Amino acid sequence: EGAVLAAKGMAFMRPTLRLDATPVLRRGAVMLRAPHMGDFEHWAALRAASRAELSPFEPLWAEDELSRGSFRERLRRYQREAREDQGYAFFIFGDAGRTLLGGISVGNVRRGITQAASVGYWIGSSHTRQGHASTALAAVVDFALIELRLHRVEAACMPINAPSIRVLEKAGFGREGLARRSLRINGAWEDHLVFAIIAEDVHV
Repeated sequence: EGAVLAAKGMAFMRPTLRLDATPVLRRGAVMLRAPHMGDFEHWAALRAASRAELSPFEPLWAEDELSRGSFRERLRRYQREAREDQGYAFFIFGDAGRTLLGGISVGNVRRGITQAASVGYWIGSSHTRQGHASTALAAVVDFALIELRLHRVEAACMPINAPSIRVLEKAGFGREGLARRSLRINGAWEDHLVFAIIAEDVHV
């Protein structure tokens, strides 16, 4: 009986929004929405042009990383994760939704007594140092803490990635420590600084 009651209690800690769709978020001049197949050409071009800047901080790119088929599989994974309340992926747009700037996601959603998730983001090299990442992160943190009813949002950042560290600290994330060789980045295990923000930090 206790296990049944516990399971019911966990269900009450899930969000009330539809879990089969990722909402549209707006913050200032930035719009965030779920990726769709019509974004492929712009996404592939932006990622290709930004590869030199992005690849040192990302998992090793596959040979077909920028192919249409790989993008289609990526969308299927995003849609499945949103339906199952495991993750929510957004593309970041400027110019009233006309210009693709990058991407941001809330992933590894954990419910039950944890109520936490991880956030990751990227901005195309031609759109950096314009505040887009900070704006998108603020919108996604509100989404995670308010709409998803999470208590904690985490982020991991390589110590050499000074721009990303500034974005996280500007958004109110606190540095919690160093995770040694925690993620395999560009083919090598790398140390990562651990950051987090909790609901009490933003008075949600």
